[in-house]
Amino acid sequence: MPSVNDVPRHIAMIMDGNGRWAKQRFLPRVAGHKRGVDTVRAMVKACISQGIEYLTLFAFSSENWRRPADEVSFLMNLFFTALQSEIGRMHANGVRLHVVGDLQAFEPRLLALIREGEALTANNTCLTLTIAANYGGRWDILQAANQLALAHPEKVGHYTEADLIPHLVTAYAPEPDLFIRTGGEQRISNFLLWQLAYSEFYFTDTLWPDFTDTALSEAIRSYQQRERRFGRTGDQIKSAGVLPAPSL
Repeated sequence: MPSVNDVPRHIAMIMDGNGRWAKQRFLPRVAGHKRGVDTVRAMVKACISQGIEYLTLFAFSSENWRRPADEVSFLMNLFFTALQSEIGRMHANGVRLHVVGDLQAFEPRLLALIREGEALTANNTCLTLTIAANYGGRWDILQAANQLALAHPEKVGHYTEADLIPHLVTAYAPEPDLFIRTGGEQRISNFLLWQLAYSEFYFTDTLWPDFTDTALSEAIRSYQQRERRFGRTGDQIKSAGVLPAPSL
């Protein structure tokens, strides 16, 4: 089993419960989303202090366009203003920013800001923060398959997992070790379908705006008590004395 000193290298999170947090306080749903940005800032700081190398957050799914138009409009504006205010802070703290998803659906000013932030922080190494926006796991696999087919048409019918992986939008990062979902739901909702194959899952009833660095530490402690076998037996892992990597 991993030692108590081990921390996950890569954590992926679904930030659920903003709307319910607001409703409990008789506030409009958008107030919960706004408060959720503060939690993102706190999680980035907490991950840096815990030694996490990669943090991936599900900010807006490809299905979220189905929400009420005024809420979608608010979320797009909030995304823009949050990036505007946080990119400088991220750069100062050594955070590298990636935004992944079908970004062409976003208005030009938001897309330009995303590219600006990614370029500014490209050489930072303290933490890689990935924001999944207009993202869906099925879309990711399909776009990767299409890119692979275009790049290597001569291999059609003989592709391997190793051929596909470089075309996933998170190919620059290791697969998540720990997946956390706040808000009480226990599903992955089309998030990182390929990448989460061997991740440890942690679900909590805590709503996203209430998720603190203490709550993150609890999730990490739960992760540290698990035995990650990747298809092997526990005896095999104990005899090897090392934590195996997932097989391709």
